[in-house]
Amino acid sequence: MGKTGGRGDFEWVYTDQPHTSRRKEILAKYPEIKSLMGPDPQLKWVVSGMVLTQLLACYLVRDLSWKWIFFWAYAFGGCINHSLTLAIHDISHNVAFGNKLAKWNRWFAMWANLPIGLPYSASFKKYHIDHHRYLGGDQLDVDIPTDFEGWFFCTPARKVLWLFLQPFFYALRPLVVNPKPVCQLEIQNAVVQLTVDLIIYYLWGLKPIVYLIAGSILCMGLHPISGHFIAEHYMFLKGHETYSYYGPLNLITFNVGYHYGVKQIAAEYYDSLPQHTSWTRVLWDFVFDDSIGPYARIKREYKLSKQE
Repeated sequence: MGKTGGRGDFEWVYTDQPHTSRRKEILAKYPEIKSLMGPDPQLKWVVSGMVLTQLLACYLVRDLSWKWIFFWAYAFGGCINHSLTLAIHDISHNVAFGNKLAKWNRWFAMWANLPIGLPYSASFKKYHIDHHRYLGGDQLDVDIPTDFEGWFFCTPARKVLWLFLQPFFYALRPLVVNPKPVCQLEIQNAVVQLTVDLIIYYLWGLKPIVYLIAGSILCMGLHPISGHFIAEHYMFLKGHETYSYYGPLNLITFNVGYHYGVKQIAAEYYDSLPQHTSWTRVLWDFVFDDSIGPYARIKREYKLSKQE
């Protein structure tokens, strides 16, 4: 468990990210794909059901012992909360109400945020657009680990610790890599979240709050569902920076594993690309394969991107 890992730096490339050119080529060849773009009429109802389920759970756990609070946070509530973070991803792309009602999507994301326990949705939206626009961009894509993470978390034991601490790195990394001013939407998000947290605390005490926040932290850390963080963009095969996942956990994560959409229509673009079938296996390989770690990411420079 103390063996030094293999990579000593990121995989630097000097080509543009592949998604933009692939998207243009696919849409030119299969224009009917545009008909699939638009809001998902079911999303708002599914998300609302999950939020209400967690509010009911807050009532049910109010008198449990602490060991059961953490058990249900990890085994049940955290799974819902992690799934809600993925719903917030979709909502950030205006999937709930469409592009014409962008503001509705921002407020609905705050509703989806409530069981997570901490304000998240507005900040995610602010930084996630950079992840798409500047995939792998040095000092732009905050999904990329820092040099310290790559250097320090290089052994199996340290990589397990890194996985456990992953939610903290995701929260703090933007403040170090690409800090941005706090926006009004983030303040609104924080006020809404704090208000609901205080109402829950007033009604049912501290344990439901711990249940919500602990579930969010635990299930975004060392948990099978968190395998998607690693599976999507870590370089398991040299030169490949995005991977799909075709496994059962897509059923409870809004199909986040289908990172390459439109596969059935444009199969020739995706059939030869690498893919994952188990997020648990992804985590195992990440920990015990010396060639994979926080440094196993493709990075690139974007000229003048900071001025855009």
